[in-house]
Amino acid sequence: MKAVILAGGKGTRGKPYTEYFPKAMTPIHDVPLIDYVVRYLNSFSFIKEIIIISDYNGLGGQIKNYFSSTKNGKKITFVQDTQSGTGGDLLHIEDKLKDDSEFVLWFVDNLCAIDLEKMRKIFKEKNSIACIATRTTRKEETGFAVVKDRIIKEFKEKPIMKLQLSECLGVYILGKEIIKKIKTKAKQKQINLSFDILQQLSGEGKISAYDIGDKDWIDAESPMILERNDATVKKIIKQMGF
Repeated sequence: MKAVILAGGKGTRGKPYTEYFPKAMTPIHDVPLIDYVVRYLNSFSFIKEIIIISDYNGLGGQIKNYFSSTKNGKKITFVQDTQSGTGGDLLHIEDKLKDDSEFVLWFVDNLCAIDLEKMRKIFKEKNSIACIATRTTRKEETGFAVVKDRIIKEFKEKPIMKLQLSECLGVYILGKEIIKKIKTKAKQKQINLSFDILQQLSGEGKISAYDIGDKDWIDAESPMILERNDATVKKIIKQMGF
């Protein structure tokens, strides 16, 4: 089984930092974000190879240079970002995925100690084409108040909120059938995995969900976000085993 890390994108939310380094190389305690993701994926015995998709002709070249001088365990394959959307990138690595019945897809800005073994079990039990990591609780970054008749009765500072809808995170297990679905959109210049492919499959009952439960998760969009949530980041890194 292979794991694909999507480390392309323009890093718009991370500017001005991402004008100097790709989001994947955002430092977390002096170690690049993508290093944590790669080492975590390496910790699962069923993952035999990691494919990193990025713009190696641009800032993504920093990723390749970093891993060329770092001992990382399992085989890493570097694939140039095609600028054809998340679905288009998968279509262009079809030949590298043909020998596996499923693969992991990890968006690099997701930092979380997701139990991929349990997630894989759900994927198989539900006979799904795709399984998406989700969560139903979220710690808010702002304060809330209990209001009755326009009077504040109580303050709740940064509470953990129960979500009405499950929030989809950027970690997937996808069956090889997903490539066939993407091929039906091959004429499009941009193929968005979520909107163009998974949206339709959800109506067919082909997508399962793996709730991460009480595991912490953070969208590592910029150094500023990571610094502001340093306590959570440290907790996640510990949960990942580092």
